[in-house]
Formats: sequence, C-alpha cells, structure tokens
Amino acid sequence: MIVGIMQVELIINDAMSLKDKRRIIKSIKDRLSGAFNISIAEVDWQDRHRQAILGISMVGNEKQFIQKNLDTMIEKMRNIRGASVVDYQIDYV
Repeated sequence: MIVGIMQVELIINDAMSLKDKRRIIKSIKDRLSGAFNISIAEVDWQDRHRQAILGISMVGNEKQFIQKNLDTMIEKMRNIRGASVVDYQIDYV
C-alpha cells in the first residue's frame, strides 16, 4: 500500500472575505473529490481570506498511479478561475 500526500499552497485572488474564500475552497474540494478518490481538507491559514493550504491524500498500490493522479490534480487546480497554485509538495509513505 502506497499513500500519496500532497500539500498545496493557494492564493485566492477573488476572495474579499472569508466567506468568499470558503466558497472557492469548497468548489475546489468538490471538483477534486468528484473526479478522484481522495481525502481533501483545508489544513492551514483558515483565518487568511486570500491564502489557503490544502492537504490531499490518496491511497493505492502503485506509486506511478498515485503520482499521475496527483500531477493531474495540480493541473486541474492551475486551471481553476479565482485561485492560483503558488507551491505544492508531494510525499509518499
């Protein structure tokens, strides 16, 4: 069993309040959860209305499969209007 863990730092360009940020983050989480079998949560910077850190985990039995899916998720997040990927980090257990 391989666990892929990804931490993604986002800038929420369109957020003027925490309510706006929550709406955008929820949309991102719903899109990714619907397309991939993952666990996803906002793990840091909950009090900043223009920044977010998401934690994503995926379990599988092949590292290449998990790596391909995590890379695809990053590409999907880069194409989401209203948010920009600043940095990300992937680890495997």
